This record gives sequence, structure tokens and C-alpha cells, in this order.
Amino acid sequence: MRKTKIAILISILMIGGFVVFSLWSNLQEKKAKDEKGEPPKISNDRADMRLEKIRLVEDKHGQKTWELEAKSIQQYQDENVLVVEEVKVTFYGKDGRSFILSGDQGKVYQNSKNIELRGDVVLSSSDGYWLRTQSVAYNHQKKRATTSDPVKIEGEQIWLEGNGMEVDMEAQTFKILHQVKTRWKGAGKG
Repeated sequence: MRKTKIAILISILMIGGFVVFSLWSNLQEKKAKDEKGEPPKISNDRADMRLEKIRLVEDKHGQKTWELEAKSIQQYQDENVLVVEEVKVTFYGKDGRSFILSGDQGKVYQNSKNIELRGDVVLSSSDGYWLRTQSVAYNHQKKRATTSDPVKIEGEQIWLEGNGMEVDMEAQTFKILHQVKTRWKGAGKG
């Protein structure tokens, strides 16, 4: 039962990472720039294109695979970056489950497909699991999602929290890095 619940959590994170990779940038690059004290290069007045209140849907073979809603998207062609505000992405699984990923802001580096999502990041599943943190970065080449922020994961029978997380999409594993606390909520369903 425990392995099944962990597998469900890993599936949630994998689906979120694969779709969101087309929407956000690499958190590690941003942190390196922040440590150097460099001001952000992107400003709203330089956007090549800006769309307000958008809804995008991807459909494969007549099946809706994901749906994105955002307050705004800005494209910066010189930097090959998309900036997304108040984003919500719904992923539709083949097994009938759905996952919703939301956050206040996101960046996508279009060349590398690296993604960053910041501000009240929440990933929830239709079967009752959710993950909450303040930022997530997805490295498309390494197929890894990471955060150094506090993380909370909760489901029907389990509650986890700690600082920092690494998710390896290919190995289908995740680690809470520091100060991990786990609580089993009870016997639950069989």
C-alpha cells in the first residue's frame, strides 16, 4: 500500500514536470544571477508579445491531454523566454485521473525547455494528493525537478514535510532533502 501511494505521488510529479517544461525556466540560473546581484533582464515594457486571460488546450487523437489557463503570457524573443502569471495547468491522464498545477509566476526558457514556477506552487490530484511549495525548477535535459524551499505533501493516509526536494523523472524517485517529518494518518481504505 505504501509503495502504491509513493508511486502515485511520483506519477503526479512526473506528469507535472513534463507538461510544465514548456512553461518555466531553470531556477538554478536565476539563483546564480540573484547571488551576483544582477537585476532581472526581463521587463514588461520590452515584451514582444503579451496575451491576457488565455486558455490553451492540447488535444491528441481526440483526447484532451492538458489545459493551461493564465492571467497573462509575455514572450521575450531576444531571451527566448516566456513569462506566465497566475497560471493553472490541468493534466488529464489516460486512466481518468487529473492533476492541477498552479503558481503565481513562471518562466520557460524556450531553447532549453527548462522551467521555473514561483509563488504558492500547488500540485493536486483528483485522487486526493497535493504538494505545496514556493518554487519548483525543472531541468529538461536531466529530467529533474528541484526546490530548496519547504515542501508539504499530503494524501488520504500520509503527510510529509521537509526542506528541499529532488524528483528524478526517469528513475521515478523523489527525495525530501532535509528536516523530513512524516505522519501516517490512519488505516484508511484497503
